[in-house]
Amino acid sequence: MEPKEHWQHIYETKQASELSWFQSEPHISLGFIRRTTPDRQACIADVGGGASTLVDCLLKEGYQKLTVLDISTTALAQAQKRLGALAESVSWVEGDALNRVLARASVDFWHDRAVFHFLTDPRDRVRYIDHVRHALRPEGHLLVATFAEDGPQRCSGLNVVRYSDAALEAQFAEDFKLLGKEREDHVTPAGVHQSFQYCLFEYVRRTRKTPAA
Repeated sequence: MEPKEHWQHIYETKQASELSWFQSEPHISLGFIRRTTPDRQACIADVGGGASTLVDCLLKEGYQKLTVLDISTTALAQAQKRLGALAESVSWVEGDALNRVLARASVDFWHDRAVFHFLTDPRDRVRYIDHVRHALRPEGHLLVATFAEDGPQRCSGLNVVRYSDAALEAQFAEDFKLLGKEREDHVTPAGVHQSFQYCLFEYVRRTRKTPAA
């Protein structure tokens, strides 16, 4: 089954509040955004945001330039229905995070909770990071949250890659500076505990040496 078909099926058969990664209020993500990106005119992209409530919380706090990117049109439709008229103030992008669907240097804060750990193919991780470099503005921020080392090995019928903070930092070592990290004991709607690892980065765009002739 292709990724789009898989995630369409997930959201067509369950409401967002039934999914294992659901949070009524994403406290850790909000904390990182408040500390690094207080400007309410900053461009924040929730990548793989689906029907997440992060956009609701950011709107309540006055952020005005929000984008939600997801491969599932059904997920986006659920969020839009929940927000009602407020949905008109959000940019909704149907697309794959592996492709350059966001405009160059258009994002101040890239948020990803529970997308990166689904990229089990190293080539897909390279494509994802290329998209981040393409979309983030210089000195912009990247927050990635994945299952921690002691987190689940599978989610939504798919294998995942679990990360320690050091392993996650190593994935983004080129061009990204680690600014902060935090662990989360997430409790799913079914009452199951899942360990997440958050890492916050700054896009530093390190200068590369030109090979000698």
